[in-house]
Amino acid sequence: MAPAAAVAGAGAGESARLAREVARVLDDCCASLAVHQRKLRELAAIRAAPGGGGGRFLRAFCVAVTPLFDLARRSAGSDRAARFVAAFASASASSADGGGDGFLEGFIRFLITASEAAHRPARLRACQIISEIIMRLPDDAEVSDEVWDDLIDGMKVRVQDKIPAIRSFAVRALSRFAGDGEDGGIVDLFLETLDNEQNAEVRKTIVLSLPPSNATLESVIESTLDVSESVRRAAYSVLSTKFPLQSLSIKQRTTLLHRGLSDRSASVNNECLKMLKDEWLIKYCGGDVIALLRFLDVETYESVGESVMAVLLRDGALRVQEGHGIRQYFTANGENEAEQISNIQLMDAEVALYWKIICKHLQAEAQVKGSEAATTTGAEAAVYASEASDKNDLLDNVLPSTITDYVALVKAHLSAGPNYQFTSRQLLLLGEMLEFSDTMNRKIASSFLHELLVRPLEHEVDDDGNQIAIGDGVSLGGDKEWAKAVAELARKVHSSVGEFEMVVSAVVEELAIPCRERTADFMQWMHCLAVTGLLLENTSTLRNLQVTAIKPSQLLHSLLLPAAKQNHVDVQRAALRCLCLLGLLENRPNAELVKQLRVSFINGPDLVSAMACKALIDLVTWHGPQEIDQAIGIELPDPSYEKSQFTQVDLSEMNDDDLNIGVLDILFSGFHKDDWEFSLEGDNHDNVPTILGEGFAKILLLSENFPSIPSDLHTVILSQLIRLYFSEETKELERLSSISSAFVPVMRAMWPGLYGNAGGSPRVISKRRKLAVQASRFMVQMVQTQLFSTESTDQASKGPESASGSADVSSNFDISEEGLAIRIAVEVASCPDKKTAAGKAYALALCKVAVLLRFRQSEQKAIKCMRGLVNSLAASVASDKELMKELAQMAARLRSLDACPDEELPQDEAEAIFKKLGLDGGFKLDTNQAVPSTPAVRSARPPAPPRRRARRAPSSSDESDVDGEVNLPAASVNRVPATPSMSAARSQRASKTAALSKMSAKPTAAAASSGESEDQSDVTSDEDSSGEESS
Repeated sequence: MAPAAAVAGAGAGESARLAREVARVLDDCCASLAVHQRKLRELAAIRAAPGGGGGRFLRAFCVAVTPLFDLARRSAGSDRAARFVAAFASASASSADGGGDGFLEGFIRFLITASEAAHRPARLRACQIISEIIMRLPDDAEVSDEVWDDLIDGMKVRVQDKIPAIRSFAVRALSRFAGDGEDGGIVDLFLETLDNEQNAEVRKTIVLSLPPSNATLESVIESTLDVSESVRRAAYSVLSTKFPLQSLSIKQRTTLLHRGLSDRSASVNNECLKMLKDEWLIKYCGGDVIALLRFLDVETYESVGESVMAVLLRDGALRVQEGHGIRQYFTANGENEAEQISNIQLMDAEVALYWKIICKHLQAEAQVKGSEAATTTGAEAAVYASEASDKNDLLDNVLPSTITDYVALVKAHLSAGPNYQFTSRQLLLLGEMLEFSDTMNRKIASSFLHELLVRPLEHEVDDDGNQIAIGDGVSLGGDKEWAKAVAELARKVHSSVGEFEMVVSAVVEELAIPCRERTADFMQWMHCLAVTGLLLENTSTLRNLQVTAIKPSQLLHSLLLPAAKQNHVDVQRAALRCLCLLGLLENRPNAELVKQLRVSFINGPDLVSAMACKALIDLVTWHGPQEIDQAIGIELPDPSYEKSQFTQVDLSEMNDDDLNIGVLDILFSGFHKDDWEFSLEGDNHDNVPTILGEGFAKILLLSENFPSIPSDLHTVILSQLIRLYFSEETKELERLSSISSAFVPVMRAMWPGLYGNAGGSPRVISKRRKLAVQASRFMVQMVQTQLFSTESTDQASKGPESASGSADVSSNFDISEEGLAIRIAVEVASCPDKKTAAGKAYALALCKVAVLLRFRQSEQKAIKCMRGLVNSLAASVASDKELMKELAQMAARLRSLDACPDEELPQDEAEAIFKKLGLDGGFKLDTNQAVPSTPAVRSARPPAPPRRRARRAPSSSDESDVDGEVNLPAASVNRVPATPSMSAARSQRASKTAALSKMSAKPTAAAASSGESEDQSDVTSDEDSSGEESS
């Protein structure tokens, strides 16, 4: 409805004339934004006219604006009018426009009243205009503190509105006040809302509205992991404009770059690149890439530094200038090697990484252009060949001029000490781009490689004179990446078939002499084993080792097995690693090798047991558990025997010659050993429980590759993994035999505020509850996937006619969905704190799981038992209307599956069921009274007009009430009744619950729910009927 037409019959008099004039101006502004400036001057003239004073203009202006609040559908014209209204109100705050006459304050009070209306379009339009006014308002606007306080309080309430668009405008309105020293808790409100907000646009608005501070930084960084692309992009925009590079820690910088540059969305990639290039590189580093890399600590976060270099090179932000390269670090040419090394300027870690990436980029571009030149002809091929030649020339100018210079450069940094280990490794990787086809060059490089391989491990000496190896203790140079760089250079230099194995095995033979003669100390043992590991890790087959200086059998018996029996822990760890690598190369695992790994796992110190555990799991996943057991003489089990449990053994009481226990039984028993050094806190992954968890997870994921592992053991493995992952106190849980029995203990251990678990702030409680709900859904999905094939699922959903009638299936109901449903019902009934908020939420979450579970018709006793427990579930969640509907449908399904629905289950049989499930008895079953139906909540508003109900689509949401084609009777804001306090404080949890319940409901339940929705009474309030849709 046009504003002018709405106020045409408003009556005679000066106020009516002013209202018509204002409405005419608003009508003109609906057409185009181009006329707004001219209409602002025109409306200001109307206000300044003699008849516009004394508050008369404010009243007329409010009357003219009122039709905007009645439009149920937002349009471009109405939005233009709202922007014009906000522009005029904000312009009227200046003293030149008479800002002291109280127009702005009066209009803001009018908008505050409108924002409290029960009419959704009125609240939406009021919040929209308020946010526009505040964003446009000059800093010197004269508004009383009382008005600001009322506006802030009103917008805080609207942040919790059930309409996402209203919440978004309210956040935008409060954003200008969030940066004040005394923000009245606005920032805290934003952070709390951000954690629980379901709408992506509202989250985006909150992120854009957060002021820069230590309190908001973590939330903005967390938003870079948001599921919504727009929110992630907004987070990077805020980080680039509001947070200086120096205000972020190194960990935060690298985390942001890793997430942004690897994001699946191109727009997020571009926003992260914009932050990296325009802000960090240009603004804070003056275009110096080396300075930027220093902010990223490339020694610790090498992959991030490489990603930054790669993306800047692709974007064209980096170019190699003439005369710049690695050669500039050679200050003079010496006559001998010592003088040449002394004349080399040492590189920083950032410089070395920079030139490594530059050289790799130039080499890749030259190869691409060369390939294109080879696949084309004529002038195009000549162009590509010329470009490839230019890239190669530029690469040659960057790299050292000769192999001798390259070797001297690396040696100079190696001799500088462990602080230049990273730089030395970067320079070592440059060797892949050098040419070693010349015999002299290959001879120089081969001699240098021999020096690298025989170079002793770095170590320190403590106060007592003991040597302590630097690094991981198992890799060459104490660093896995260093060993990898040496191996790549060795393969480049010795590229002929079998040449690499010949050269490295000769070094192993040389280093093994003192070890065989028993004159080597532990550092010499570790060095020899590190080179052995390098050899085994980089050869593809044992055939290449058969013609080398030391054959595989000699390697095993004369070096690896004696090393595994040494007293020093690090020597044992390195030996076990080599045993694992050797076992992976063998077609069949060696018996002595497997025995040594078993003995080390059972009897070794924790660090040794951890390495042996890794080795055994790798061999099991490579060869299979039966091959490992057969290697030590364990006979294959009877194919007709289905193993349902692992054999539990006490590792502390096992003997070295006890070879009748399978490898999987020994490994699984490691979960139950109590004296492992194991902590769930921190990032320590070298402990046995963690390695066992990862290993058995691999076995479970790759279960199709291990047909020898019975399917019944999959449940045992999964329940143990759930225990290990979700429970903070793994020792307090019983040994669980199935997911069904694991469900309730896991939920008890995870739910905050119950069973002795800590509570915390609302934000912490919300996160813990979400984690517990995720765990419950995961366990239910695994139960249903495991026990129900597609065919049986279809049969179970069709009803008793097509249900399977197998003879005796009731023996396993305790590990199936029936047993889980009964356990949940008993847990809800026996929950000690049902009246607390934590107890109510716990019962609600469990009931939502119970209604998803299915029953087989063959489980008649379990069906009758559950029928007697449904009423206890309903009594615990009587306040949730949607859940009560689903419980009623569940009761109806159970009755239809019951062969004798009028007969009750005898109490002694119920007690037997409880005993089999491991539950305490004493629960009286009640099947007489049906689940009570949920009455419709009486609306606080008058019934909606019939035409509105007739035109409203059944699936429309609250947002579609604003944006859809719904015609509402025009009424001014003053005539719209205010929302009652009970409706205003209505929790969002009920609407979210209803939405999730609808999403997870079965087809039959969905059909029934649809039928009930069509017959919904008119007395149901609009807010109640649309709450679940607005979520």
